[in-house]
Amino acid sequence: MARKLSARTLRWGMNLWPPFLGAGIRVRYLATDFREVLVEMPLRFYNRNYAGSHFGGSLFAMTDPFFMLMLVKNLEPGFLVWDKAASIDFLSPGRGTMRAAFRLTDHDLEQIRARTADGDKHLHLFRTDVTDSEGLVVARVEKIVYVRRKRADNGNHP
Repeated sequence: MARKLSARTLRWGMNLWPPFLGAGIRVRYLATDFREVLVEMPLRFYNRNYAGSHFGGSLFAMTDPFFMLMLVKNLEPGFLVWDKAASIDFLSPGRGTMRAAFRLTDHDLEQIRARTADGDKHLHLFRTDVTDSEGLVVARVEKIVYVRRKRADNGNHP
């Protein structure tokens, strides 16, 4: 069912999704082809830490689901797509409005299709930065997404 949602409906739903709503995370833009996403999170009393900067968990949460969702919407239904691993490197205290941009390129899709053509799994690395309103990089995020073509037997497990 998730594959059938329009960009507008998915954006609306994500903005009402409790983990995002509770942290103040807003999906500002979701391209109709699901190849680009822009997310923002202003600093509020409910998402700041003891030091007065953004809570690290909220910074990570604003980057969590997007590369996996973008792949699900851009690969054929015969693929399994799962988040495998992630890391975040906090570079500077985040104050003000945080932003993250996600882009899925033709090269990413070509590489994934080529590396999974014979049924093997592929662990694809994506990177994005979380920046403040002045463009200063506050955190660097790496996401590894597991991709494999579904098996002919039942295709429901990695």
